[in-house]
Amino acid sequence: METTAGPAGPPELRADCADCFGLCCVALPFAASADFAVDKAAGEPCRSLGTDFRCGIHTRLRRSGFSGCTVYDCFGAGQKVSQVTFGGVDWRTAPGTAGAMFAAFPVVRHLHELLWYLDEALTLEPARPLHAGLRALLDETEELTRRDPAALAALDLAAHRARVGELLLRTSERVRAGAGRRRAKDRRGADLVGARLRGAELRGASLRGALLIAADLTGADLRQTDLLGADLRDADLTGADLTGCLFLTQPQVNAARGDAVTRLPARVHRPAHWG
Repeated sequence: METTAGPAGPPELRADCADCFGLCCVALPFAASADFAVDKAAGEPCRSLGTDFRCGIHTRLRRSGFSGCTVYDCFGAGQKVSQVTFGGVDWRTAPGTAGAMFAAFPVVRHLHELLWYLDEALTLEPARPLHAGLRALLDETEELTRRDPAALAALDLAAHRARVGELLLRTSERVRAGAGRRRAKDRRGADLVGARLRGAELRGASLRGALLIAADLTGADLRQTDLLGADLRDADLTGADLTGCLFLTQPQVNAARGDAVTRLPARVHRPAHWG
């Protein structure tokens, strides 16, 4: 991940590559594209991964054709699987653990992303009536991340995500109801690829799951807008105001374009490649 600083939020949800066995560089596949210079199969170590589990081209990933790596964030799942699930025993020292370790990693990564959203929801005052339920789900999700590899493999992740998603939606509705004006149109899941939304008044809107790839959001008002799962790849956020927007993650910001005037919520940081 390439940012001016690590993502905000709980330390355990921040990626710590020093305590990880390079899992994102091994467990996950990628295909030759604008984001990755070569093909790599799941379970195959990236050719740039060193024996110390560090990336040999970390400081020049974008120049080397691996911009996709600078967007990715494991939300701390890498070190959780490396140091907790597998007790600090790496897949090179114990090759027999590789399959289970690589299977556990994406499951824990999904759970850690849910923890990110739940933790944010617990900071939102308008959602206080929902805090008890949010806290219970956060504790349950954290417990799931600490299960053994077999239990993680058997987990019905879709069902758990649906439960969390329903409560996050109720949280979003409460927060957006206080946007101070008639809320913008609900555009959940909308296809807005390449949309011209320059200067758009989107305060309090739901853009949850919307496709905003290469959309022009220059100068748009995105305050208190729900951006959970919105695809912001190459979206232009130059001069946009995302103050108080909901459920924005560092990977979404890293995938977008912006500038020094773009206003971001405190939980994320301005990417280094924005200049």
